[in-house]
Amino acid sequence: MREILSKNPKSEWINDRHRLLNWFETNQRSLPWRETPSIYTIWLCEIIMQQTRIDQGMEYWNRFVEQWPTVHDLANADENDVLKMWQGLGYYSRARNLHRGAKMISTEFNGEFPNNAKAWQKIPGVGPYTAAAISSICFGEATPAIDGNVYRVLSRYLDVVEPIDRPAGKKPIEDFSNEWIDRNQPGKHNESLMELGALICTPRNPKCLDCPLQEGCKNFQTTPGTTPMPPIKAGKTPVKPLHIAFHVVTDGERVWMRQRGNGSFWAQLWEFPSTESAQATDFPDFPFKPGKSSIVGIGKWNTPFQHILSHRRLTCEFWVWKTNAGFNPKEGLWLSWDEARALPIPQAIDRFWHEIENSHRQNERS
Repeated sequence: MREILSKNPKSEWINDRHRLLNWFETNQRSLPWRETPSIYTIWLCEIIMQQTRIDQGMEYWNRFVEQWPTVHDLANADENDVLKMWQGLGYYSRARNLHRGAKMISTEFNGEFPNNAKAWQKIPGVGPYTAAAISSICFGEATPAIDGNVYRVLSRYLDVVEPIDRPAGKKPIEDFSNEWIDRNQPGKHNESLMELGALICTPRNPKCLDCPLQEGCKNFQTTPGTTPMPPIKAGKTPVKPLHIAFHVVTDGERVWMRQRGNGSFWAQLWEFPSTESAQATDFPDFPFKPGKSSIVGIGKWNTPFQHILSHRRLTCEFWVWKTNAGFNPKEGLWLSWDEARALPIPQAIDRFWHEIENSHRQNERS
């Protein structure tokens, strides 16, 4: 910390803090949770915007607020409805934790929201960053909210050359943030830094000439389009390839669906039953024992396609099976195509749903 402060004198970073807050006053984006802020809508925003672009997340935020305008409304919602509303955002554990958190606040806390960061971290899905953001914005608690944007901004500003995904790089940023935060306006300070990372100090080609911190920044770039060295990362989790075969079991008007287990990716979402393997097979095994009912493999529908998750690269394909109503394995449900489509399903299936449904309804009629 001493080395960081020696390169960044207090008088310098205090002046830069004033410049940052003034810049935010003039340049902050007009966002609905800023126009009519409430604890519930800010909490909702912080959960939805994790690892999500603002333009994509805003659409979901609006849907949630319209469908469930209060924490009690969200607490009383059916989990399948919450997951369906979340469909397409990914990282579905966020939606499940949001729903669990709403239930906790509505019932255990009698609708009263936590009023400090430590208490917020007891809510499912709320970590140190989210807790600090909510408590500083809503309750004026002087706790720095440090997300990926802030780590990037401050690693450049302070010239932190240690990896920011390791303690040696994180600690000086966190220590400095505790010193630097404006104790009179902590929410505004945190929002200013996040906004600066989103609009100016971007991962590539930052707009250094427009930055309010340029006087004190140790990585200020005078040439537009130049990306500074920090932040440095030690390494990312490798992306693992996986082949997944979805088995579309249908009698034409109905389709067999099952819910994925808690321990899997896409946990609790509904799917055409699937089998997973390290590589593709000529004809994958059927995932259930058909018993006395007849079941016939029709073949592959369309061509395989890739679907990327955070740490997996899926190669997906659909295999079609025709059976009769006597097929009734222990796992899953017979549903009409409309009933099945109303359930929360993975985006990998949703993107082809209408084509698959129309194809097999037409085949049944022909």
